[in-house]
Amino acid sequence: MDKTELRRLVRAEKRRYSLDEKKELSIPIMHKVEMLPLWSNVSTVLLYWSMDDEVYTHDFVRRWFDKKYLLLPCVEGNDLLLRQYSGPESMKPGPQFGIPEPTGPVFDQLEKIQMIVVPGMAFDTHNNRMGRGRGFYDRLLKTTPNAIKVGVAFPFQLFDAIPTEPFDVPMDFVVC
Repeated sequence: MDKTELRRLVRAEKRRYSLDEKKELSIPIMHKVEMLPLWSNVSTVLLYWSMDDEVYTHDFVRRWFDKKYLLLPCVEGNDLLLRQYSGPESMKPGPQFGIPEPTGPVFDQLEKIQMIVVPGMAFDTHNNRMGRGRGFYDRLLKTTPNAIKVGVAFPFQLFDAIPTEPFDVPMDFVVC
């Protein structure tokens, strides 16, 4: 199966679940992230503010932002800029996709990021990740080689193998 077919398959599977069902399915996934032994050792984490079809992260971000230095991505052209999440009042709709993004200064000390929690369309048992096709995360992940990369996905997004290309950045862990 090529990437286009796989994205179509995963999108169709995601549509089978309501937003409330996806939120419910997300609770044990994000709990597993918290239970990773390395979670307690990291202080600077890049998360994401989930869209309706992704593993839900809003409650997780709200729960941890005053305990860890949390960053969220902001879309700027073809790149992701990072800003600190400092509470719900710091968020505004992003210009490209309308996804809420934090305001404030751009965080550019990428070497300080210890963990990145990454969404994706599909993952495989070899920790490969396939995104939506625009390369936002692959470009960003190449600039953060020291960060532990944790892909999060619903169980139906995990496959034995997915198509990969040289520019695809693998995860260190995939949590379903």
